[in-house]
Amino acid sequence: MANNTDILNTLTEIVAEVAGVDSAQVTTEKSFIDDLDIDSLSMVEITVALEDRFAVKFPDDRIAELKTVGETVSYIAAHR
Repeated sequence: MANNTDILNTLTEIVAEVAGVDSAQVTTEKSFIDDLDIDSLSMVEITVALEDRFAVKFPDDRIAELKTVGETVSYIAAHR
């Protein structure tokens, strides 16, 4: 089972691949929109990749509520 560090590392890889964000910029306190400049289409791609990788479901209304990298890591850890 993946711990929070493993989840963060995987999320970082996915964000870098989907949105072209430098992996060094992806830290738990960063906001997807404000800090990493990720648009809504890229967020959908990221969440689909996370669903596949971690076998967790992100309800559509929940995706909009996950503002930071850390919130997303916590959500995955709690719902796997």
